[in-house]
Amino acid sequence: MKNTATALLFATLASIQAAGAAEFSQGRQLQSADDFSVLPSRERVGVENRILTERLELLLPQLMAETKLDMWLVINREYSEDPVYFTLVPQPTFAARRTTMLVFYRKADGSVERLSVNRYPFGAPYTSAWSGGDLTEQWQALADVIKQRNPQRIGINVSTDWAVADGLTKAMHQLLLDALPKDYASRLVSAESLVVRWMEQRTASELELYPHIVSLARAVIAEAFSARVITPGVTTTEDVAWYIRQRFETLGLPIWFMPDVNNQRAGDDCKADSPFCGKSRVIHRGDVLHTDVGICYLKLCTDTQEMAYVLKADEQEVPAGLINALATGNQWQDNLTRQFKTGRTGNEILTATRKASEKQGIISSTYTHPLGFVGHAPGPTIGMWDNQGPNPVDGDWPLYANTAYAIEGNIKQQVPEWNGQYVQIKLEQSAYFDGKKVLYLAGRQTSWHLVR
Repeated sequence: MKNTATALLFATLASIQAAGAAEFSQGRQLQSADDFSVLPSRERVGVENRILTERLELLLPQLMAETKLDMWLVINREYSEDPVYFTLVPQPTFAARRTTMLVFYRKADGSVERLSVNRYPFGAPYTSAWSGGDLTEQWQALADVIKQRNPQRIGINVSTDWAVADGLTKAMHQLLLDALPKDYASRLVSAESLVVRWMEQRTASELELYPHIVSLARAVIAEAFSARVITPGVTTTEDVAWYIRQRFETLGLPIWFMPDVNNQRAGDDCKADSPFCGKSRVIHRGDVLHTDVGICYLKLCTDTQEMAYVLKADEQEVPAGLINALATGNQWQDNLTRQFKTGRTGNEILTATRKASEKQGIISSTYTHPLGFVGHAPGPTIGMWDNQGPNPVDGDWPLYANTAYAIEGNIKQQVPEWNGQYVQIKLEQSAYFDGKKVLYLAGRQTSWHLVR
């Protein structure tokens, strides 16, 4: 047994040296969110509305032509808003007041007419086709707008497979059918392809903002995984999670899920086939820490997972076995991102990633998803934590250029310093695909956060 452990240690050290020579690209360390500005709420409105207008004027015409829709209807009521509604309306908008109807009509020259049929007109970037207080008149006005333009393919937000494209309620659907001439019913088609493309596609202006937003998320993690927050033997993982949440609240940055913090240590029961390793408890020296964090700012969401190590009193550096494990995690990321090619489906990318990692002897799990207006955005799903095989529908969606992703997954690797026990390296970094390569929006973690 001793000879086996020694051989494993030397093999691990050799692997460390090879990983060190690789110098994984796009590594970046951040220190504090104080290094990044955050706009007051009032100043965010102008930025968000400028980008909305750009998307409506430049992107929407392309997507309606791509999905072959002549008209798109978004119809919803107050407190029952369509999931796509707030991505389409100017701020400050708090609800689809009473009943709000948006009409997008693709004209012969390829431009898109943007109309509102609702009690309270928005103003720019919409033209009011009707405003008033009578609901019967409102539905008639919508029918008149549609009949005057005589579209052949009218997209409505009904979908069996995509939740974000299923925002038209049964009651609103029936009222629409009642308002339109009978022969128009056959012209109503699902707008799911348009909704998914609208939600997943990022513009140049958004991609310019996104690195700053992701940096804020990563910088708060750096604060949390430091001695300014953690006192070994006293601080709990829950304490750190609440620090992260409250720090974001202080910065005025909404979270889209409660931050998670957990730890692993020598002696834990982490096996090669364990789905997840890590517990919520008091943090001690020698622990490995993990967090999962997501925020939204200027209408764009992030999703980030990083790792830290709490140094023992006699340590100056992270144990070699853990350095090697993180390098293996970076290698898994590279295996995944090398498979990103325009037109490939999420399932095809997953299969190729698993094949590459298995060839290298990496125990990995891939569960990568798109990012954008929401954290779990529509687009190509690349594996699920509980399904490493093909995923129907969202796994079959193809990869488009200028789309953003949470490069998410984990690896498990034995650590000689922990008597061969497995450690799980859980990584997630926000990135985008420019059509040729994957670029991490604020770099990625290639070295451990240290708690001294």
